[in-house]
Amino acid sequence: MRTTPEAFTHYLAAWNEPDPDRIRGHLDVAVGEHVAFVDPANTAMCPDRLEALIREAHEGLPAAEYVRTSGIDGHNGRYRYRWEVRIDGETVAAGMDFTTVDASGRLQRIDGFFGDFPDREGE
Repeated sequence: MRTTPEAFTHYLAAWNEPDPDRIRGHLDVAVGEHVAFVDPANTAMCPDRLEALIREAHEGLPAAEYVRTSGIDGHNGRYRYRWEVRIDGETVAAGMDFTTVDASGRLQRIDGFFGDFPDREGE
C-alpha cells in the first residue's frame, strides 16, 4: 500500500490558513529549505518567497478556498494531483501540480499547470 507524505496535508493547509501568522508553520512541515514553486504566473525559490506568494494570493482573493480535487498519484518521489481555487463554491481556477518530495518527505519542487490539457495539434 502506497502512503502519501504528510507534507501534502500541510501544504494545502498553508494555502487555506486564514491566519497569516500561521502559514509558515504549515510550510515548515510541508516544504524543504530549497523548495521551488513554479507555475505559469509565479516562481518562488525558497520557503520565504513561497510564504509571501501565499500571503499575496490571500490578499488578492481573500474569499478563495484551495481544494485538491483528485487523489494523489505517485511513484519514486514524484506525485501529481488536480486542484481548484473556489470562491463562494464557484471554480475560478483549476489545474494540476506535479511535485517532487525529498528524502525527509517534504515537498522539494512544485510545478503547477493551469487548466486542462490542450487539444492535440492538427486535430
